[in-house]
Amino acid sequence: MRADIQRVRDGLGTAGYVADRPIATTVHLALALEKPVLIEGAAGVGKTEIAKALSRWLDAELVRLQCYEGLDLATAAYEWNYQRQLLHIRARGEGGDRSALEEEIFGEAFLLERPLLRAVRAEERVVLLIDEIDRADEEFEAFLLELLSDFQLSIPELGTIPARQRPIVVLTSNGTRELSDALRRRCLYLWIDYPDLDKEIEILERRASGPGGERAMDTVRLVQRLRNERLSKRPGVAETIDFAAALDALGIEGPLTAEIARDALGALLKDPQDLVTMTTERLHELLASSPDAPTD
Repeated sequence: MRADIQRVRDGLGTAGYVADRPIATTVHLALALEKPVLIEGAAGVGKTEIAKALSRWLDAELVRLQCYEGLDLATAAYEWNYQRQLLHIRARGEGGDRSALEEEIFGEAFLLERPLLRAVRAEERVVLLIDEIDRADEEFEAFLLELLSDFQLSIPELGTIPARQRPIVVLTSNGTRELSDALRRRCLYLWIDYPDLDKEIEILERRASGPGGERAMDTVRLVQRLRNERLSKRPGVAETIDFAAALDALGIEGPLTAEIARDALGALLKDPQDLVTMTTERLHELLASSPDAPTD
């Protein structure tokens, strides 16, 4: 068991993802039990990256469904190629067997695959990422239950289509609304918080081509202190990487100063009021505070 978890941890590591034991354990169980995994946490903590890293590690296609309010079956699962159906009807002309014609135009040749159907009909096992499921409507959430429990889709005109190869299903949620108990029961569950100092430094050194050592530590310490500030949008790990890349692009060498940090702050903070609040003076205070000192 420990060897299997370490194998997952090492595998995700080769794909550029720094996985701690809870993450590696949940991924191992998802693979071993062939169950979907629901990952929740604040925006930017690395939920989506788990699916991407799995795809790279397992050399499997990543099929991504980005959720949003109003998402429907035609976008998420399938729809009929109406133009082609009309052309086929015209080509057949008047007369003929109407039931046979209906059977023809509602066959697989006229079916347009969307992400969910693509994942089900794929010949090789894929990683299906259902990203930000909390943004979709509850009605769409209910539609997913069949896929999450039985790995199949029901299309009225064609019947039930079982998965050729069970996809590895990863759902993410930022917690903007409460998900149904029915969806949660069908999934393994993983909560991801912001990483601690050592883990975020390791992530930065793996993912960013620029800073290392003391510079990386200063960068991550500043980001983590900013997360304790009263900000509208706290920076995630992706912003830490962008911030480090921006500092590198500015050609800055030596220690991180408040003036340098202020120049690159647009890569880290994405709210106008947050940018106004984080003055050079406040950045200097954050950088000058001792490593274990609490922020105001």
